[in-house]
Amino acid sequence: MTKKPHLGRGLSALLGAEEPTADLGAQRAMAIDLLHPGRYQPRGRFSPDELQALAQSVKENGILQPILVRPHEKIPGHFEIVAGERRWRAAQLAQLHEVPIILRSLDDRSTLEIALIENVQREDLTPLEEAEGYARLMAEFQYTQETLADRIGKSRPAIANLLRLRSLPEPIRVLISDGKLSVGHARALIGAADPLALANEIIAKDLNVRQAEALAKKQKPDSTKKKNAAPATPAKDADTRALEHDLSLKLGLKVEVQFDGKGGRLVLHYASLDQLDTVIEKLNG
Repeated sequence: MTKKPHLGRGLSALLGAEEPTADLGAQRAMAIDLLHPGRYQPRGRFSPDELQALAQSVKENGILQPILVRPHEKIPGHFEIVAGERRWRAAQLAQLHEVPIILRSLDDRSTLEIALIENVQREDLTPLEEAEGYARLMAEFQYTQETLADRIGKSRPAIANLLRLRSLPEPIRVLISDGKLSVGHARALIGAADPLALANEIIAKDLNVRQAEALAKKQKPDSTKKKNAAPATPAKDADTRALEHDLSLKLGLKVEVQFDGKGGRLVLHYASLDQLDTVIEKLNG
């Protein structure tokens, strides 16, 4: 049985960079105002400077790679962009009237996959945009981290680390999106008592990732010590200690009396089964 290829490897064919196969739609020109941004576009922001630079390139060289589209769900005769929205926006700035497109009939799952993979391969997404795309595939199409790793072509730990960024507070996510914090810095903040203060200190001191991790470690409580530490108990009064002493003499065992207000517990400690048999005999009279 032939193994199904990674979608990432087949993306260049979908976008027209390889020899076309029988199931691909033919490339053609389409009026630019018939195209609309895709519902599954993972990019949240488009840099104005980058769009202007791309628009200048489009003016000089045209659009070298066609825009992948599918029929619009709600507007007959119009089309939704699956991959290539940045090129479409740059074409508008360049005042083009038509753009090259490839029309495909794609379901929502494939549309999100293609849009996400195209941006990941081009390194167009911020780490959080990439994480949101993965989360959406998991939430809407029941992907697991293992399935994503196989389909996207990344390791499962890499995907898990990106997904963890979504737990950070919104101000820190803005710092990541703005490029003020790297993914490595952000990972160090996860689980911190005051991640925003820590983030501001990392930025102010221009710490590298290792320094940020060391600083975060100092601020995190030692969970192992807390887990192993005995819970604090209130001091016992003299009457309780005397009662424990008398019972210990009578039973030949260590005895603890623990009050919790209205009632409590009587705890007998034995070191062997013989001691347990002895105390049972005494309790039975």
